[in-house]
Amino acid sequence: MAEPLDERLRDDAALDEIELTSDLMIAASARETPLTQAEVDRILGLDGRT
Repeated sequence: MAEPLDERLRDDAALDEIELTSDLMIAASARETPLTQAEVDRILGLDGRT
């Protein structure tokens, strides 16, 4: 049986970055043309709304 992970080793910021990167990769792979800057901003949650 595997030991539980040590929560002190968890890096939430790194996990968030990995999730954002994977979201971009998935969106880009579904396209035949590059993503526009507006699309990238939307995927990253930077659509200008606060």
